[in-house]
Amino acid sequence: MSGWSSPGLARVWDRQAERRWRRAAREASKLDADALKTMISQARALRRRLDRVLNVAETRVSQFDSDAPIEVPLHSDWVYRPQPWSAPLSPGSAVVGDSGTRLGAETAVFHDCPLGEITVRQEPSSTPANGARYRLSIDVLGFEGRFLSVAVDLPCEAAAGLKKRHLVRADLTAEAERPLDLFARLNVVHGPNNEQLVHRIEVTEGTWTPEFDLSSSNLNEGRVERMWLDLIFDAPQMNRIVVHDLTLSRRPRAEL
Repeated sequence: MSGWSSPGLARVWDRQAERRWRRAAREASKLDADALKTMISQARALRRRLDRVLNVAETRVSQFDSDAPIEVPLHSDWVYRPQPWSAPLSPGSAVVGDSGTRLGAETAVFHDCPLGEITVRQEPSSTPANGARYRLSIDVLGFEGRFLSVAVDLPCEAAAGLKKRHLVRADLTAEAERPLDLFARLNVVHGPNNEQLVHRIEVTEGTWTPEFDLSSSNLNEGRVERMWLDLIFDAPQMNRIVVHDLTLSRRPRAEL
């Protein structure tokens, strides 16, 4: 039985942590600046860890829920709907100033634009019957940079047992106020190297299923560490892009 559903040391630790932070709240008004800065740093670090636990747990619960199905391609040995489309994020929206701004535990927004006129938010899905409970909207006003990307970290199961004979597939449903090019780039870290496979999509409104064929890569199967997917938007200025759903899966090629 899991320790999360049984009594024991975990409950003792929980009570000790609760008492510690209650005491910190009482003493905060009496502390000097240095002590307050240390307290803030520790509290923020704890909040980041708790947010990650909540994001992962809520995503897993949503995948067990029969009201949030994922259409599994034939012969797939792994399938996943990332958190922005399956579980509430914390934070759920951001005005993206700094490159690397995070939305939840799995997703970050990268860019090289100095204007700070990018807003990304998670919204309830307008078509929840399709499976995704949420959608991700990206509003861009002025844009003077070269790139804007949403990076989605994939869980460790995505990389476990990954072979060159695998095909990794993304099922992407999106729309844009003005047509633009989107580059879906799969990144596979193996040892000191990062294998990158790219598909170009002209986004108007619809569903696309780019497949990344690892057979043509230089993948070192014995050193695969992790994977993530970049959604890179070309010339996104004065546009609104909505990604209604994103699922990923992988399947091995048939042995010849």
